[in-house]
Amino acid sequence: MLKKIFYSILGLLILAIFAGTTWYLYQKSQKPPVVYRTVSPETTDIEKVTVASGTIVPRKEIEMKPQVPGILDEIYVEPGNLVKKGQILAKIRIVPNLVSLNEAENRLNKARIKHADAKQELARQEKLYKDRLISQSEFTRYQVDFKNAQADLDAAQNNLKLVKEGVAKQEATENNTLVESTVDGMILDVPVKEGETVIETNSFNAGTTIAVIADMSELVFEGKIDESEVGKLREGMELNLTIGALEGYIFQADLEYIAPKGKSEQDGAVQFQIRAAVEPQEGVLIRAGYSANGKIVLEKREQVLAVQERLILYDDQQQPYVEVEVGEQQFEKRVVELGLSDGINVEILSGITGKEKIKQL
Repeated sequence: MLKKIFYSILGLLILAIFAGTTWYLYQKSQKPPVVYRTVSPETTDIEKVTVASGTIVPRKEIEMKPQVPGILDEIYVEPGNLVKKGQILAKIRIVPNLVSLNEAENRLNKARIKHADAKQELARQEKLYKDRLISQSEFTRYQVDFKNAQADLDAAQNNLKLVKEGVAKQEATENNTLVESTVDGMILDVPVKEGETVIETNSFNAGTTIAVIADMSELVFEGKIDESEVGKLREGMELNLTIGALEGYIFQADLEYIAPKGKSEQDGAVQFQIRAAVEPQEGVLIRAGYSANGKIVLEKREQVLAVQERLILYDDQQQPYVEVEVGEQQFEKRVVELGLSDGINVEILSGITGKEKIKQL
């Protein structure tokens, strides 16, 4: 009897464990009800912007070059110095060409011989003229010959001095061996060193740059804009410039130039050059060559009804809509008309109000 009771109790216990396990597994297999979160439209400002990358450069940058070839004997400035117009930047030491020097010396010797002969002949003819043995017109011819000989002698002397020193007698106050600044500004670069050979600017050569001078009070931003955005730009638009080397500062600039022709880049995209005048800030030093990004506002809407663009759905006809809550976790499709988008928020022109709640996916 006791055995029957024991086996009965054991059987009921096994059955209870099996039933409990089955119920537990059933409960685990059931999915919890999905509860969707909602969000209401908000009133905000929407801006559509584009960003142009580029550099800050001086509006006027001048390269100073020598007027004569030779050896750079002395340099009187270094990068960062402020200079005035007419200030001496460097001195060139002339290294005369031996062939030119020999020709100049020969020309001077011949001119001296002719001058001495003309002088002697003029003295003799003057005596004859005083004795009334020759006419006035004939004596005048000898005077002209002497003056021509004197002019040839002066020219030969100047030519020899020019070959040796790079400056003629008449140009003593304008020494070509001295490189002078032609503008006021700051020395940005001195790409040569004392002792180097320099070449003057001529028809066949651009010449050696002695120094680069720029007016740092007038800076411009030069950047590039993609062809998909250039049609939306116009001269006079404002740019907000951020310079990587000057964190925390935003500089204002006015767009003043848009290139009429684009250039194809290596990746095949066509870029257009733009230029904007930079407004300096007191106490902030902007150096030439700083990289910068220019933010340009293409369109702007102030205090408009907007939702996050990720909440917008599209039907088979590509018509935008949202799902609006009409009851507890009950939603209906609501077609909306969209306006300006900044990539995150999009303007709602019609279809919903600011009090309705939109289903978040």
